[in-house]
Amino acid sequence: MGSVLSSLLSGVDGSVVVITVLLAVLAPLLLRSNKGGKKEETKKIDANQTQDEAKEGAKDYRRTAAKERTQQVRRESKVFKLDSNGEGLDEVYILHGGMSGNCADFAEELGKNIHATGKVSPTTVLSLEQFYEDGMTMKSLARKNAVCILIVATYTGGTPPPTAQAFFDYLEDSTHTKTELAGLRFAVVGLGHKDYATNYNVFGRYVDKRMAMLGAKRVYTRGEDDEAQLGEGFRVWQKAFLSMLERAGFKKVAGAKSANAGSNGGSGRVKIGELQTEEEKKVVIEDPEESDDESAEESDDDLDDLEDLGLEGEDGSGEAKEMVTESLRKNLTKQGYKIIGSHSGVKLCRWTKAMLRGRGGCYKHTFYGISSFQCMEMTPSLACANKCVFCWRHHKNPVGREWRWKADDPKMLIDGAIEQHRGMMKQMKGVPGVKKDRYEESMNVKHCALSLVGEPIIYPHINEFVGYLHEKNISSFLVTNAQFPELITALPPVTQLYVSIDASNEEDLKRIDRPLFTDFWQRFLDSIEALGKTGQRTVFRLTLVKGWNMDELDGYAALVKHGNPCMIEVKGVTYCGGKKPVIGMKEVPWHDEVIRFCSELAKLLGDEYEIASEHAHSCCVLLARKDFKINGEWYTWIDFDKFAQLEREGKPFDTSDYLAKTPYWAVYRGLGVDGDGGFDPAEVHMKRDGSIVESGC
Repeated sequence: MGSVLSSLLSGVDGSVVVITVLLAVLAPLLLRSNKGGKKEETKKIDANQTQDEAKEGAKDYRRTAAKERTQQVRRESKVFKLDSNGEGLDEVYILHGGMSGNCADFAEELGKNIHATGKVSPTTVLSLEQFYEDGMTMKSLARKNAVCILIVATYTGGTPPPTAQAFFDYLEDSTHTKTELAGLRFAVVGLGHKDYATNYNVFGRYVDKRMAMLGAKRVYTRGEDDEAQLGEGFRVWQKAFLSMLERAGFKKVAGAKSANAGSNGGSGRVKIGELQTEEEKKVVIEDPEESDDESAEESDDDLDDLEDLGLEGEDGSGEAKEMVTESLRKNLTKQGYKIIGSHSGVKLCRWTKAMLRGRGGCYKHTFYGISSFQCMEMTPSLACANKCVFCWRHHKNPVGREWRWKADDPKMLIDGAIEQHRGMMKQMKGVPGVKKDRYEESMNVKHCALSLVGEPIIYPHINEFVGYLHEKNISSFLVTNAQFPELITALPPVTQLYVSIDASNEEDLKRIDRPLFTDFWQRFLDSIEALGKTGQRTVFRLTLVKGWNMDELDGYAALVKHGNPCMIEVKGVTYCGGKKPVIGMKEVPWHDEVIRFCSELAKLLGDEYEIASEHAHSCCVLLARKDFKINGEWYTWIDFDKFAQLEREGKPFDTSDYLAKTPYWAVYRGLGVDGDGGFDPAEVHMKRDGSIVESGC
């Protein structure tokens, strides 16, 4: 190329023209070549980036991409006239379909906030189940020209929740035409969890697309809430939606309240503006509505920028977020939790309060000898990797496959939990029946049940946490959900280590625990194997749900042989109530049914295990390995002082070094044999009506 240019330069007349023409031809080639060089240089720089630089670069890219998507939505956004007479929306129906109560809570919140704008009258909030039970249909809403906001969750395996099954069947009806829902205006908010990967929010996306295909008009783009963000996604969508209503500028509806109605000068138009994925854009673009060029000319100030709201686990500064948001704190506080730091909680157990009054202890008192009035129930992590159908916390806590939040100091958490626990105990001081000596002793916490809610083992400082408990002479009862085998292996000695065994096969475990991990079954088996290798005092905890997990006894026997636990606790599921509970009273087994289940399981295990104790008042039975039966007497109780001493010495020890004899009243006698079901005869056994039960011991 250089020789060609030289020869041209040495030319005579017309050389300037020739050079000009040639440069015009060659310039793009030269520029393209130069760009290629820059690409190579960029690749080399990227390859040599540090991890922090790469992370920061990824954040910048996400922000830029999000901003571009927001601007693209602004350009493509549509306008939609809410009401021809300018008097406000005719009717709004907010229909929700979920299982945990989150959809219902969001629907109620949205309904109140919509009404407060003064743009809507009336607003109806209903579950989809109730909607159909009341004889209503989507077709009837279409005839009213109503607006329908659907807040729906995705259930196990990407399926619709049972409460939305009738609605799903309606949408699936192949006889519907493209004008089936003509006249109906709608918006969708989907709830899910991103750790479910390909199944994340698939039902909400399906509903949004299918409603448009049936002729309904989308008045606002779909919102999505990742449960790991604890309502942040919903509230971002809600804020933008309500802002749109405020800007609409309609006359105020009689009887409604609005702080700044008509603030946008009465445009009478609604703009769709929300951060969207490419897939979502396609759904909006395929909407039969025609776009309005006016939307592209509106000021950027009319929409909230959303580019800084999608960085998972981080805030704008790049620091890890706190797990407990203000909304979660408020919700858990309402349930009786005391929040410590940014991810831990403590709560007073009813058996702690009962034993304080001399009215009996929990099953751990009967099985292992703890003093229930000196037991603190807490968790260092409110987050979990499962969403079990029988969870008594109604799935208000966060979920995740790994720790991605700010981690508090373990000593601060324990000291804070003890302080909060003592504060709750002090409130019992004036309660009738509280024993003075027990009240004073209750200020000295002796036991810590790490089973309140969530998965304690994922807390990054769990080993130091357990160590500090033992330093303070507090025993540790740690429960894990069998999804983190490597963390079980890394644990230091705990007083008693539990693994939850909620099913005996892969299919049932997926249906009951609703795990986030796709390889949940292998993790489950690996956790059981890891438990058997710890050399600690270990327990399988089975929660029985009638009609769900009580039939596969052979499978449970195989798991027991695989993990060889010291004990097996078998407990009937606790009915937790709720608006539409998955587990009702018909799924709660009777104590006799739990005993029969344990008897059959013991037979399948041969001479290795036997029923050692029961606590009928908790519908709970204990099977123990025969090596805990010495000279015909059970030693399931724990010598807590001896364990603390052995742990402090730091020398190797095993379960036989801190055994204590099980008292006669705590020993199982047999089905139908006189006794008081493992109730301590030193306590007063009272019925709900206040009458005293005479002990049969």
